[in-house]
Amino acid sequence: MTDPKNWKPETRAAQALGWVDQETGAIVPPLHTATTYEREADLTYPRGPIYTRADNPTYRQPEELMASLEGGAKALLFSSGMAAVASAFQALNAGDHVVAPSAGYYGVRHWLSEHGARSGLSTDFVEPGDISALRAAVIPGKTKAVWIETPANPVWTITDIRAAADIAHEAGAWLGVDNTVPTPVLTQPIEFGADVVMHSATKYLGGHGDVLAGVLVLREQGELADRIEAIRHDAGAVLGPFESWLLLRGMRTLFLRVNTASINAERVAAFLKDHPAVERVLYPGLPDFPGHDVAARQMSGGFGGMLSVCLAGGQEAAVGAAARLKVFKRATSLGGVESLVEHRASIEGPDTPTPENLLRLSVGIESADDLVADWEQALDGV
Repeated sequence: MTDPKNWKPETRAAQALGWVDQETGAIVPPLHTATTYEREADLTYPRGPIYTRADNPTYRQPEELMASLEGGAKALLFSSGMAAVASAFQALNAGDHVVAPSAGYYGVRHWLSEHGARSGLSTDFVEPGDISALRAAVIPGKTKAVWIETPANPVWTITDIRAAADIAHEAGAWLGVDNTVPTPVLTQPIEFGADVVMHSATKYLGGHGDVLAGVLVLREQGELADRIEAIRHDAGAVLGPFESWLLLRGMRTLFLRVNTASINAERVAAFLKDHPAVERVLYPGLPDFPGHDVAARQMSGGFGGMLSVCLAGGQEAAVGAAARLKVFKRATSLGGVESLVEHRASIEGPDTPTPENLLRLSVGIESADDLVADWEQALDGV
């Protein structure tokens, strides 16, 4: 039990793999802001770092911790979640085919449609959660990457990770999974066959709304990992040392925050689903939610802190309810300690598939009683 590798994930996260500074005994890591490092007279770098675009001691701990929590061989920090996504797809070759969800995080669809297409990638977008459609879209020998997001933002559709992995691997493709919402606290996609796991670390991993970051975790050390790391280096998409330090600080409370948010989200969902002003509640934790059984197999210990509610009175009712909320703050993003509400369709624009009466909720770690009471008063006027 003295080896951190044998510790439970909660302990590995809280103690950042048990790291203690050997020089000072500090249990909080120092922040290395240096951009360059001394070279020896024989032109070598025996201490490791050369230039901070390639390496920095402050990067190593959060990367090692993420690889440990996700069960991967290597983790790479990026300047944002989209920088991580883009680097993964840039590791493909012109002419390669990608299959990705037609609904989910807007930035992924936009990047593949605009930038991916210009770089020679072809993409078929399929309904998230539809394994038959996914299988039909994959072209053996041509499809090189399959991307899924589960639960899929903002309607939280569930995709069977193991089934998607089998389809991808049979065709000679790698499977990438956006694991931002469940985090490794609830789901470890590599366990179900994923090859690449992405996090918008701005969200739950950082957890405090004060760091922009992304992470990729690779199942294996090998050509794909090497290509992605080289792209990060050459494009300069690496995270800064201060942001890396903030990210590690946030990750140490990850399990406490995600577990509390999951419990609170279940309370809020249970209240909203029976309210007469509510058309429907979209939350994988509800027994009648489509995909609940698959989610229960893939998500251990809870169903996360994200849910959406569709108001019976349409967009006007949704926007009005959001305006009356006091504890929930009207803001983009998710995964912080505070609860947020967002009218998602107005953010995504006219081509969005998101219903106009939908409000996306990021449930935080406040008192569940206060969160429910906030919704109770907000819906009084609907």
